[in-house]
Amino acid sequence: MKRVVVTIPVQDRHKEYLEKTGAGCEFFYTSASAVTGEKIREADIIIGNINPKLLREAGRLEWMQLNSAGSDTYCAPGVLKPGVVLTNATGAYGLAISEYMVGMSFMLQNKFYRYCRNQINHLWKDEGDVTSIWGAVTLTVGLGDIGGEYAKRMKALGSYVIGVRRTKGEKPEYVDEIHTTESLDMLLPRADFVALSLPNSRGTYHIMDERRLRLMKPGAYLLNVGRGSAIDGDALCRVLEEGHLGGCAVDVTEPEPLPADHPLWDAPRMVITPHISGQYHLPETFERIVRIAGENLEKFLAGDIDGMRNLVDFETGYRRKQDKTVC
Repeated sequence: MKRVVVTIPVQDRHKEYLEKTGAGCEFFYTSASAVTGEKIREADIIIGNINPKLLREAGRLEWMQLNSAGSDTYCAPGVLKPGVVLTNATGAYGLAISEYMVGMSFMLQNKFYRYCRNQINHLWKDEGDVTSIWGAVTLTVGLGDIGGEYAKRMKALGSYVIGVRRTKGEKPEYVDEIHTTESLDMLLPRADFVALSLPNSRGTYHIMDERRLRLMKPGAYLLNVGRGSAIDGDALCRVLEEGHLGGCAVDVTEPEPLPADHPLWDAPRMVITPHISGQYHLPETFERIVRIAGENLEKFLAGDIDGMRNLVDFETGYRRKQDKTVC
């Protein structure tokens, strides 16, 4: 009998679904903050994120299903014992985060953030010219679930969309061009919107450094919803202060939480949200996570490991290449 520890905040109907799918398993429901080392030691399966330090005690663990799309923390050497299957929740967040990104795109190009500030100050003021998504060039760096969903929406709004992915692959119908990361320097000067939805890795750390920020088209907009480490924050402050960019919106920062005295808070044309674009604010996101967990539970118990969704490659932190939707 497999023992399953569930740390995501499931309701009774979710429990019923998981227990029906995992008939014959013993389920224990808790939270990431309350789970004990004893329960981790007993677990054959964990559904949900927990403190990686606790996993050192997970001697029986065979499979871990994350409730996050990012998995880099769990791929670090020594966190999981060799042979443990790791799957993430890619596919659950694309809806919520892509709509957040479109909303921020509208906010930046229509200067809505300025009008919000003016309202607080009771100031009736015209903030001047705006730009349009229609006819603009959108560069989506990271073309997994989140980046792909944003690309679809921007194309539907009339933008010319360029996708950048880590490895070569067929061009999806929702982008006009597809390139690999090696072409980023060539593509940045073309883009009106640059959107980052990247995991944390050696290859993505400060991928937008000062040199690349200055390669962006004057007046272009930058969005980041992946990891704060993708952008050099100090360089971003300088570039914004100089007026090179039309604006920037980030839901992730380096570090998190962003210290109250960090200059990025007061940088001109800057919009910051506290890593809220995903999470469970949109209820459908959580429903998708539960469905992914249930589908993978069924596959795991049947011994169909290769058929599981979102198998993580520990070397790269990305989904394995046999997954057709790999970014």
